[in-house]
Amino acid sequence: MSGTAVHSLADLKDLAVAAAVVPSETPKREVKRDAQGRSYATGRRKNAIARVWIKPGKGEILVNEKKAAQYFARPVLRMLITQPFLVADRYNQFDVVCTVTGGGLSGQAGAVRHGISRALTYYEPDLRGILKVAGFLTRDSRAVERKKYGKAKARRSFQFSKR
Repeated sequence: MSGTAVHSLADLKDLAVAAAVVPSETPKREVKRDAQGRSYATGRRKNAIARVWIKPGKGEILVNEKKAAQYFARPVLRMLITQPFLVADRYNQFDVVCTVTGGGLSGQAGAVRHGISRALTYYEPDLRGILKVAGFLTRDSRAVERKKYGKAKARRSFQFSKR
């Protein structure tokens, strides 16, 4: 044990009270920025991986060297990638540069949102609580189920015929 002997239930109770008195402090998160003042994070969703850099600016978002409105043509996808800024009340305060590979547009938009959220927490650690409650820091692990042999798709069987 750790040096204190427990001989009775009273000693055990005293140990429990002593352990409860000492607050377990959560470590203070530190700011992570590079020499240019940018924060970097990786976001993932389905098969898509996004490398995201954020820095203070006018709110420009570049995805694979194209403007977000051009790359993500659907308004729903553009709304998806700006959600972290809206929740954190930092809309149009950061410029975003990201490169995305793999997956389709929906998965890529989810990966960019995840990356932006993580990069925001590295730039301003105080925003972590807000973004965590909103669910933006959790990697969405849902992916397409693999096809099994003897099946038409992952679970779909071939059409049955009696004759």
